Amino acid sequence: MTYLNTRGSRVSIRMSKESDLTVLVIGSGGREHSLVKICLNSPIVSKVIAAPGNGGIATEAECHPVQVDDPADIVSLAQRVEASLVIVGPEVPLAAGAVDALEAVGILAYGPGKAAAQLEASKAFCKDFFARHGIPTAAYGTFSDVDSALAYLDTQSYPLVIKASGLAAGKGVIIAENREEAASTVQEMLSGAAFGDSGRQVVIEEFLEGEEASIHIMVSGEDYLMLPPSQDHKRIGEGDTGLNTGGMGAYAPASIITPELEQEIRDTVIRTTIDGLMKDKLDYRGTLYIGLMLTDAGPKVLEFNVRFGDPETQVILPLVADDLVDIFLKCARGDALPDKLNLHPAYSMVVVLVASGYPGSYPKGDPISLPDQLMRSATLVHAGTKINPEGELVTNGGRVLGVIGTGPTLKISAEKAYALVDQVIFSTKVFRKDIGWRQLERKPHKA
Repeated sequence: MTYLNTRGSRVSIRMSKESDLTVLVIGSGGREHSLVKICLNSPIVSKVIAAPGNGGIATEAECHPVQVDDPADIVSLAQRVEASLVIVGPEVPLAAGAVDALEAVGILAYGPGKAAAQLEASKAFCKDFFARHGIPTAAYGTFSDVDSALAYLDTQSYPLVIKASGLAAGKGVIIAENREEAASTVQEMLSGAAFGDSGRQVVIEEFLEGEEASIHIMVSGEDYLMLPPSQDHKRIGEGDTGLNTGGMGAYAPASIITPELEQEIRDTVIRTTIDGLMKDKLDYRGTLYIGLMLTDAGPKVLEFNVRFGDPETQVILPLVADDLVDIFLKCARGDALPDKLNLHPAYSMVVVLVASGYPGSYPKGDPISLPDQLMRSATLVHAGTKINPEGELVTNGGRVLGVIGTGPTLKISAEKAYALVDQVIFSTKVFRKDIGWRQLERKPHKA
């Protein structure tokens, strides 16, 4: 099958029969393991390959080494394995232009090109996009020199939010309680001491009060599909305290997103964003993650990510009843999308098991013991794992495993997840015991 996509590249897909699609998933985290599982269950996929993968992915799919920050290396691998579709999981290869490079040689790819990926790669670019198109967000200033930033701090009330503008693996956000703390944070970031080059430009924002929620949409030009709303727990400590992490757990659907609020988000955030992308000639075909603060003045956007969130992916994708690979293909081609996704009437929760010390320094190589059999409606997703030379499964990252429970209520989903947590053993295991606490305590609530 050959077609001319919306970027003008002629792309051929080798599909001699209905189930003859070779999918290459780029990445090595829990998000990518979730994507691999979705692809393995698709009736139109004959082979799934991951690069570089991890210890868990390697038990389910063929894995190849790849430099995820090198588009040329990704293209070379995709050509060697004759990939029909490449799903680019993490933000780093998207920001580096992996999708552009793949399409330049006629390989279909799911994810935005380099120009649109700036919405995550540069928080300054993203905030300016919000301002330009009237998307509700926190008031802000962008700075590259210390003196200007310090002068701005003198005009603000506290607390304040200070963000490294570049990519910082979900850790480049600091809430400063006072001027002294803000000044110290700004100086560390702009000097490069805190986040390297990613922090040499900072965004200083007003602190927004409210509850956070995450919206994921799959975009194909002017069309989009919304996935179930979710809520992530980014803080390391229970009660949402302590340092920010890449995510300690999540659940979906989040009942705080009522039908009325969902329509408001569609009108004031999503449609405005799609129109803005079109006006700016940013050809967007992939996932857009919208981080929201639900304030008394209405929903405001905290951030955009240009890929599926992690760990949110682990709970939202299993709730979709449709074949998501078919949707990935439609988005990658720039085709029209169906009116809506069909969803399972269920809840899902993931509890992330991390290595002691995360999000700071942490040990690696800790042997992991997993149960021989999983209970029904419980799943393990690997993130920071690998197989060592002795053939043992060991820890290889800060976030090690995602433990997922699914059920008719959020309470039952939590019980299944935490029952499985107790069966996973490694000596440095740390986890939060209160994932989903807001919704579980909400009255009335749906679970």
